[in-house]
Amino acid sequence: MHSQTQAKESLSFEDFKSQVLEDYRIAVTSRECSLLGRREVLTGKAKFGIFGDGKEVPQLAMAKVFRNGDFRSGYYRDQTFMMAIGELTIQQFFAGLYANTNLEDEPMSAGRQMGGHFATHSLNADGSWKNLMQQKNSSADISPTAGQMPRLLGLAQASKIYRNVDGIDAEGFSNQGNEVAWGTIGNASTSEGHFWETINAAGVLQVPMVMSVWDDEYGISVHAKYQTTKENISEILKGFQKDEDTNGYEIIVVNGWDYVALVEAYEKASKIARKSHTPVLIHVKELTQPQGHSTSGSHERYKNEERLSWEREYDCNLKFREWILENDFANTEELEELENGIKKEVRDGKKAAWTAYADPMKNKQKELLPLLQNAAKESSNKEAILAFHKEVSSLKDPLKKDLLVAARKSLRYLIGKESEAKGQLANWIENYTKQSQPEYSSNLYSESQWKAVNVDEVKPTYDEDAAEVDGRIVMRDNFDKIFSTKPETLIFGEDSGEIGDVNQGLEGMQEKYGKLRVADAGIREATILGQGLGMAMRGLRPIAEIQYLDYVLYALQIMSDDLATLQYRTKGRQKAPLIVRTRGHRLEGIWHSGSPMGALVHLLRGMHILVPRNMTKAAGFYNTLLEADEPALIVECLNGYRLKEKLPNNFGEFRTPLGVVETIKEGTDITLVSYGSTLRLVEEAAAELEEIGISAEVIDIQSLLPFDLNKDIVKSVAKTNRLLVIDEDVPGGASAFILQQILEEQNAYIHLDSKPQTLAAKPHRPAYGTDGDYFSKPSAEDIFEKVYEIMNEANPQKYQKLR
Repeated sequence: MHSQTQAKESLSFEDFKSQVLEDYRIAVTSRECSLLGRREVLTGKAKFGIFGDGKEVPQLAMAKVFRNGDFRSGYYRDQTFMMAIGELTIQQFFAGLYANTNLEDEPMSAGRQMGGHFATHSLNADGSWKNLMQQKNSSADISPTAGQMPRLLGLAQASKIYRNVDGIDAEGFSNQGNEVAWGTIGNASTSEGHFWETINAAGVLQVPMVMSVWDDEYGISVHAKYQTTKENISEILKGFQKDEDTNGYEIIVVNGWDYVALVEAYEKASKIARKSHTPVLIHVKELTQPQGHSTSGSHERYKNEERLSWEREYDCNLKFREWILENDFANTEELEELENGIKKEVRDGKKAAWTAYADPMKNKQKELLPLLQNAAKESSNKEAILAFHKEVSSLKDPLKKDLLVAARKSLRYLIGKESEAKGQLANWIENYTKQSQPEYSSNLYSESQWKAVNVDEVKPTYDEDAAEVDGRIVMRDNFDKIFSTKPETLIFGEDSGEIGDVNQGLEGMQEKYGKLRVADAGIREATILGQGLGMAMRGLRPIAEIQYLDYVLYALQIMSDDLATLQYRTKGRQKAPLIVRTRGHRLEGIWHSGSPMGALVHLLRGMHILVPRNMTKAAGFYNTLLEADEPALIVECLNGYRLKEKLPNNFGEFRTPLGVVETIKEGTDITLVSYGSTLRLVEEAAAELEEIGISAEVIDIQSLLPFDLNKDIVKSVAKTNRLLVIDEDVPGGASAFILQQILEEQNAYIHLDSKPQTLAAKPHRPAYGTDGDYFSKPSAEDIFEKVYEIMNEANPQKYQKLR
């Protein structure tokens, strides 16, 4: 039933004294870090601060029941929790505030995320998995409010899979599914759709998830009365309460300043979630935010004196202190001595963090100054370079940017002069840039031996009398082989289970492999993606199916902000090799035939985007990715499931390589580049062009990210001297990206005798019906006429005007 924990009058001195005082030490340490951290921002040493003050005591209670193997997916105010589980030191806290790029100093993100965003290392330096059962785990935080929720669902579901699916090698990942996924969120963020979608999905799936809502009544300046019906999230979630014969939640409500009640609440939640895999919601009320939302503003602007007075009285640390004194765990003098010692410890930790951050740049400053002085002697603009020298020498705490700006601008005054001083300055710039740039740009993709581009191609093989079958049969039989040989793989999505997906590519798979491995999911794309993301972070190999490409937009925020950035924002210390399966391109109507590839290419850097032209190629991509450790989106051709393909005999073994284009037809007059369903129209047009003497070379790019790693397209352009990119995305969408890659990255412009062009869809969504498709997206006739127009311009006598 819906329960409210009650405060207790006393605790056992023998059982609790040492732990109580240790908890108080951590709470005071965390608060001092917040207070001093704010001052560091206001003095300019750090750019921005968002702190966990006011949330210390409930986080201590959560840490008490957080075990090795458990995972946190949380809110950017959980610093006390991270300190309590031993994964955040004072010095590391300040290193994050200063954006130290040394992973040893700042292990959360190596300065790539602002402070308050926490992570533990799931991977060794070589990209191999650590034993996650020997450590307490935190999935890497993101700033978008409620963005941590979908991932939380998957982290919890992994325990259910490990507990109930036979044959998985769970060593290092799970102990019979006894791990709990712990989520935290601010009360205002419960207004977000991701929160509600996750709450509903977890209730349906019945997974070991404990969701803590830190409730301080505000979302920045906006009061809860504008955020939440009845101003009470647990009240309006009463309908989710689990009864004896239903699924649902256990709901616990507790005051955030009541240490004893909090400990009791979290012990209860842990037991429920671990034993029965029932999700639990803990509504932690009456919390405060002593310094306001962040360093960007003051909460005195929007809280009245009555509220501020109440916050001072009910500050959780103050209430904890009062309770310690009331129960004789310590006296005032002992607590004051402890508090004064902590203040010094925090100051010392801050100083050590600043020294570790600043000293390397001061050393570079010392290197640069004599180089500028020598350069000034060689320049006719001596005074200008000396001005930079003076500016650099006056910097008490130089940034890398400060040094490089001065050096690069000084070099301009040496244009036209060749000297030792110029060479030394130029070399210094080159070396410092080469050293510094990876600190901000590495690990967008895997840099391990398991990265996808390292997986070698294996071609499909065929029996001499191989049957011609519907493409869906190729997909189905390949999935069958995958599931039979890789017990850690599973697939889920709308209609994926009982009917074997809407196009029958999973026909019979649920009956054969069970409802946990081939599962139906509700209409909730964001959490389908989140299920896959969380499970992939715990060593499983999920395939998350989004029914149509248009519906990927529902999940795009999680894919872009969380999945695609994971390796980058942890500097290669976490990974989620999730495969996102969808189908799309040409079908019928506005909502089932979109091809927003340009948007996806730009928003999903950090993922691979694969666009196979048929089901054999698509199946090969699944086989490749399951040998790799990176996330990818595979877009199957929606109108290809019933087209005939030869039946391979090496299912599960053939592999389509990433970043490798394929020349479908050779030609000499023009290079035509396309992918997916449109490629069939390009082939049709190329055959018709051949009939009138125009020889077109047709290239299937196969993958947008990565793109043509061998630079084969430029070799074709060097032969034909003309280029047309055909795409069913809107003008300037994926076609613009493809053209940029060919012209800029491959320098194909030097071979062109005609203007490179694109042929894309109309700028509107595709209209319904066969005619809607014909007048909305490139047709074979459009391609024929565009090529003919290019050839007419090049040789009007041979190719006279068509119309």
